[in-house]
Amino acid sequence: MDLGLQGKWALVCGASKGLGLGCAQALAAQGVNLVIVARGAQALAQAELRLVAEQMHRQSQAFGYDLEGIPMVISVAADITTPEGREAALSVAGGPGRDFDIVVTNAGGPPTGDFRDWDRDTWLKAVEANMLTPIELMKATVDGMAERGFGRIINITSSAVKAPIDLLGLSNGARSGLTGFVAGLARNPQLAARGVTLNNLLPGAFDTDRLHATLQGAATKTGQSLDTVTQQRRHAIPARRFGTAAEFGHTCAFLCSVHAGYITGQNILIDGGAYPGVN
Repeated sequence: MDLGLQGKWALVCGASKGLGLGCAQALAAQGVNLVIVARGAQALAQAELRLVAEQMHRQSQAFGYDLEGIPMVISVAADITTPEGREAALSVAGGPGRDFDIVVTNAGGPPTGDFRDWDRDTWLKAVEANMLTPIELMKATVDGMAERGFGRIINITSSAVKAPIDLLGLSNGARSGLTGFVAGLARNPQLAARGVTLNNLLPGAFDTDRLHATLQGAATKTGQSLDTVTQQRRHAIPARRFGTAAEFGHTCAFLCSVHAGYITGQNILIDGGAYPGVN
């Protein structure tokens, strides 16, 4: 399916690995130019090389050695949760400036643990990364999207927004705040009626470093082996497996597409059927 995204510009956060990289790969495959951001310069550089190589291979397979039309990939090693990091990403040389058509917000989840051990500064860091940073990125881009008549904001949050997990209290709180904010903003006619959609993607258990850290935290807390905890978590999912970054990325790309213009203000749960509720 042609998603109608050829030549668009996307800012993808946390794109050096995991779900962010999966989203970047899926968008690049649709001809989207990318500005990818992550804190780790080495991992980000490797992701950039991988994205370019994948697109060169795809183009050569389709058009022989005519490699024109390969999407641009610009990497920015920065902490998107800081004002300086956001400014670096939004004003990157060679990119669209603040005129992004697509923004995929994504920041590393806060640490697991017991709420009794979290002080005020710990809470503020979680809210800054997982609520205020996405809001700042929206603030910087949605008006330009509305003026051009097309825009897509995708926030990678967590299935814990719908089914809170005890160990993830910091994430539960901060991401739930973002969810409430997006629910209101997405229904603003100044955006919704002008082709700008805002949606949240709620991943369940995906095979990423974040999941591995969560499982290790659970193993430490319960005294069980990591293998035992991993098998229990996998068995609790009706699909009997963890998700892949590639399938997550394809869902993200569809929500960014011209075919998804009537989907806004939604929380799209991708968890292999693990959530037992009906809404």
